[in-house]
Amino acid sequence: MLRPVVHSKIHMAQVTAARPDYVGSITIDEDLLDACGMRVNDMVAIANCRNAERFETYIFKGARGSGCIEVNGAAAHLVEAGDKVIIMHYAWMTDDEYRVNRPKVLIMAPGNKVEKMIRYEPSAV
Repeated sequence: MLRPVVHSKIHMAQVTAARPDYVGSITIDEDLLDACGMRVNDMVAIANCRNAERFETYIFKGARGSGCIEVNGAAAHLVEAGDKVIIMHYAWMTDDEYRVNRPKVLIMAPGNKVEKMIRYEPSAV
C-alpha cells in the first residue's frame, strides 16, 4: 500500500512576491530546493500563516541565493508579500520506504535564510 507522507518542508518562509498575472506556480530559491530536496515541477501544499489559506501548486526554480518565495498565478490572490508560509512536499511511500524516510525540514530565519535544518523521525509502522 502507498500512503502520502511528508518528504520535506520549508517552515515559516516569507513570501517575497505575489504575481497573479504570472504563470501559476511557486518560485523558490534554488539553494532552498537543494537544502530540502524539493525539485522543479514537484507538487507542494502551501499554508498561509496569516489567513489560514491553503493551496497546492508546483515548483519553479528561483535564482540561487535570492531568498525568493514568489506565489504566482491565481494562488497569488491568497497571499501578500510579507506573509509567512509553510511549504509542504509529500511523497507516496510504502511502509518499507516510510521506515527509512527522514523528512528534511528547513526552519527559516529573516531574509529566507535557513536558521536550522531538522529531520522528522518516523513512528513505528
